[in-house]
Amino acid sequence: MGGGIPKQFRDWGGVPLLRATIQAFLDPQMPQFAGISLAVPEDRLHEAQAWDFGVPCWVTVGGESRQKSVAMALACIPDYPDAPVLIHDAVRPFPPTGPVWAALKALDRWDGVLLAEVSTDTLKRVDAQGRVLATEPREAIYRAQTPQIAKLSTWRRAFAWAQHSGFVGTDDVSLLEAQGLQVGIVTSPASNVKLTTPEDWYRLSPS
Repeated sequence: MGGGIPKQFRDWGGVPLLRATIQAFLDPQMPQFAGISLAVPEDRLHEAQAWDFGVPCWVTVGGESRQKSVAMALACIPDYPDAPVLIHDAVRPFPPTGPVWAALKALDRWDGVLLAEVSTDTLKRVDAQGRVLATEPREAIYRAQTPQIAKLSTWRRAFAWAQHSGFVGTDDVSLLEAQGLQVGIVTSPASNVKLTTPEDWYRLSPS
């Protein structure tokens, strides 16, 4: 996104993007949340602590990686082992209501659940030199999104295992997958976009 203010704290319709993303989850049509846990840069700690969402909000300084930051946020949550916990990217401000509900319901059948978009691209497997080795069947390929959901106890065991073993995942449910747990997918629309580039920002910004 470029230098300057971290994108999760840039103005998004009059509030920092992170706050706008949280507020989207507090829409009356969304599931009711018992609390929120945030991992933020140290210089943003007091700013985030001042936010009022009408539910308990625990704020901690994040770690040197996303995975460590998530582990620190999980550690702040009161110990309700069976509580479903949604881990979400701060820069996905358009969470889809229906798939979020469906993912929570799917947690009855899976150890973890994630929202994901069906891939519509043709996918090529290549070697180190860039030579095409094969065309992959896209019917079985999904683009991972967030939220990603598991019970609090499941998340905590997975992140503790990852720290002990040195495993680094590309997303949160990959820690569950690496332990042999069963992870399910709920199809989600492309509108649940992650703001990654300046083009994303200018195309989708409400201001």
